[in-house]
Amino acid sequence: MTDVVLPGARDVRGTLERPDGPANAIVAACPPHPRHGGSRSDPRLVAVADALCDAGIACVRFDYGPWDDGYGEREDVRNAVRWASDWEDEDRASDGRLPVGVFGYSFGATQALLASAVVDPEPAAVAALAPTARLDDDLDALEALSAIEGPVCVLYGERDTTVDWEPIVERARDRGDEVTALSGDHFFLGNRDEIASTVGAFFERTLLGRA
Repeated sequence: MTDVVLPGARDVRGTLERPDGPANAIVAACPPHPRHGGSRSDPRLVAVADALCDAGIACVRFDYGPWDDGYGEREDVRNAVRWASDWEDEDRASDGRLPVGVFGYSFGATQALLASAVVDPEPAAVAALAPTARLDDDLDALEALSAIEGPVCVLYGERDTTVDWEPIVERARDRGDEVTALSGDHFFLGNRDEIASTVGAFFERTLLGRA
């Protein structure tokens, strides 16, 4: 693991995890709400990062900068995607940009959708665990999902009453995106292995082209 400082005007720091061999792709992982204890150390993010590294995909987990009502946090995700797009794995024999994915949980899932719709370059794939449909009138994840051109995977808890995930799931199904129902509530106790394997397999397919 390597500590990194992400670009931009805000103080955003992360942890880069790399596979044992050369990385063939990289994923930016967005934590849940920072005012509710969300951080890059969230166990769901860590589990996904471990699964990605096992598949040969690097992962940068990061903490948001100072709280900014969701707006600065969206920019933090955009900057994480830009950083990942420019990252070069020194273990790779060839140069060139790696495919980039974005994963987020809860607030981070909503931010992953919001940022992916408006960042250049757009990530190749997005996975959202328990996103809510909207953070504010102009932080509308449902609208953002409609604007994302690449594949999206949405995971939700069937007993989740914490966030308004139903509109996102419905829109994802209408788009033909992957949707996975989990038996848990918003905190997914006991579901981490399933989350990690589902998200890891999604990025293996979409970023690495593995069946």
